[in-house]
Amino acid sequence: MTDTTTLKAAILVVSDTASQDPSTDKVGNALTNVLSTAGPSTWDQPVIKIVPDNVLDIQRAICDWTDGPNWVNFICVSGGTGFATKDITPEAVSPLIHRHASGLVHGMLAASLKVTPFAIMSRPVAGVRDKTLIVTLPGSPKGAKENLEAIIKLLPHACSQTAGANSRALHAGGIKKLEAEAGVSVSPQPTSHDHHHHHHHDHSHGHSHGHGHGHGHGHTVPRAHTTPSERPQSNDPNAGPNRRYRSSPYPMLSVDEALKLVSEHTPEPTIIDVPVTTALVGSVIAEDVYAAEAVPAYRASIVDGYAVIAAATSESDPNTRGIFPVASITHANEGGILTPLEPGTIARITTGAPLPPNANAVVMVEDTVLATSTPDGQEEATVEILTSEIQPGENIREPGSDVALGSLILRKGDLITSVGGEIGLLAATGTRTVKVYEKPRVGVLSTGDELVEHNDPRQLTGGQIRDSNRLSLLSCLTSWGFPTVDLGIARDTPAGELEHRLRDALRGVGTAATCSVDVIITTGGVSMGELDLLKPTIERSLGGTIHFGRVSMKPGKPTTFATVPFKPSSSSTDAQQERQNKLIFALPGNPASALVTLNLFVLPSLHKLMGMGYRQGGSGPVTPSSLGLPLVSVTLAHPFPADPKRTEYHRAVVTASRSDGRLYATSTGVDGVGQRSSRVGSLASANALVVLRPGKGKVEKGALVEALMLGPVVAEG
Repeated sequence: MTDTTTLKAAILVVSDTASQDPSTDKVGNALTNVLSTAGPSTWDQPVIKIVPDNVLDIQRAICDWTDGPNWVNFICVSGGTGFATKDITPEAVSPLIHRHASGLVHGMLAASLKVTPFAIMSRPVAGVRDKTLIVTLPGSPKGAKENLEAIIKLLPHACSQTAGANSRALHAGGIKKLEAEAGVSVSPQPTSHDHHHHHHHDHSHGHSHGHGHGHGHGHTVPRAHTTPSERPQSNDPNAGPNRRYRSSPYPMLSVDEALKLVSEHTPEPTIIDVPVTTALVGSVIAEDVYAAEAVPAYRASIVDGYAVIAAATSESDPNTRGIFPVASITHANEGGILTPLEPGTIARITTGAPLPPNANAVVMVEDTVLATSTPDGQEEATVEILTSEIQPGENIREPGSDVALGSLILRKGDLITSVGGEIGLLAATGTRTVKVYEKPRVGVLSTGDELVEHNDPRQLTGGQIRDSNRLSLLSCLTSWGFPTVDLGIARDTPAGELEHRLRDALRGVGTAATCSVDVIITTGGVSMGELDLLKPTIERSLGGTIHFGRVSMKPGKPTTFATVPFKPSSSSTDAQQERQNKLIFALPGNPASALVTLNLFVLPSLHKLMGMGYRQGGSGPVTPSSLGLPLVSVTLAHPFPADPKRTEYHRAVVTASRSDGRLYATSTGVDGVGQRSSRVGSLASANALVVLRPGKGKVEKGALVEALMLGPVVAEG
């Protein structure tokens, strides 16, 4: 192989699930990124194939790449390397190996053991078949990526020799030359299998909540005086301070990019069948609803008066003018059999009551006078009708005139509001149950050793802070109509308290014993401190995937969004029950940051989970713009400061002007300042987040900008 020849690679994903739905596979892209990062001039774009957990399918795919015309230099097989009964990848691959490569196995295991002791439960295989190098990797994107990164720099040399290169010539310069060419070293600098973990430590206590701090003005904006290249890298939270992470490895995403990832990784809503009660308020209809009964179910009077038999024209109608005996009385109540109305008689009737048989119109009581009473004086004997203009059908509702039997009364995607109209319609038509999208259950957890309960009677000491975030977030979620679980406070202990609290919430035990949660919201532990354990806990302990860890916004830059695979119940009779993805939103600890990011990122996800935006016959997924807070245009009532690099979500009060009908925004800070993320007071009176794009200086008074409405518009005083 010459220096200019690129290597051919193939990725074989072994998964029953992905073979049925390729869109669920995340391993292929993860491994492709590792190969492309290692050097586009070294590796061609890899071929990716997905097969089920079947020995013959695995072996056929490998042999096609080693023995046939589709030959490649390197095959990485991901999945099926554990101890589960269907994990048969090692058994499928081992018989195909001509020469085993135990050194590669050792290298991958050594790297994985630095991440988790459970790496010892893996059963990797590596070796050569003919002129192709084959290795097996774990099935999770994170584990597969870590294992491949542990050996990626040495693979070109191995593949060259495997393909038949002159070994003597390759080694002519000595081992040091080979190490330099591969970019590896035995010096105590972080190696390739170190730096692929350092993304777990983007943490400093963003839950320095800032409660009680930063209330003055004139604070300088914190900024680093060094570049990332000047700072050492690190990986593990248990590593010493000389290896501790100094800058975030997470790319800085725009708010729109982050919202797109939230939408993509939020699962589709779940449909449930529920009874029609007031508990439906806030739910979204999951399928079109048709009237089970007509409204009204009978011919009914719409006025108080007298039922009559009216002819088509008043000239031939003897019953529309004159004195008539009152034959019966009909009330709007649970009725029995009504006596048919005889010609020449009338029947007293109340609003909503059914017409007696033969009656075809109702005369309003205002068009009549009493003629005579019964001998006891208690009832009407005869009544005089003063008009001859009553027509058939007058003052009555025909059956189904309000709602026809079988007619469409609610559409898929309709929201059951507290106004009462939707529930009233369901009740009136005899609808007993209805399909809706199940509301997600949300757990809220605060993290940090410095936190104490907000109602703790003891006086604060040292660096203690009262936990206001949890109460604020729970109250906001409750006002939105979502069931919540208070998960309490988790301490910053590397021994695993945070992991146990998160697992308990997912399983529905401990604090969340009533039911497992679908979404977990945490505050604190997502910045750059040594005790910010959330990201490594999600990735290493829970096997989750962090989709973003930084957003170009102010406040809320360290906002983190992750998904965690979770099997609903270990007691399920379905042994092969598929795992579900649960969501974790790790919000900054500063109060304003937590509430802003809750509204900006969590609310659209919850809206999608509860079916908001889904319409019958709609094509394509729900888009982030159709969910979350309503967006309006407002005029700035005074100058607002702009951040030179990040979009700012400025807390403001939006007021409707009586004079010109426009919406005006006023900062909750002092002259547009005082909006530090630690200032929970900046949201106390705010009803909007004014969106200020990056820029220099200030956005001038009178400028028209966008605003996300947190609450109702304030009327001008």
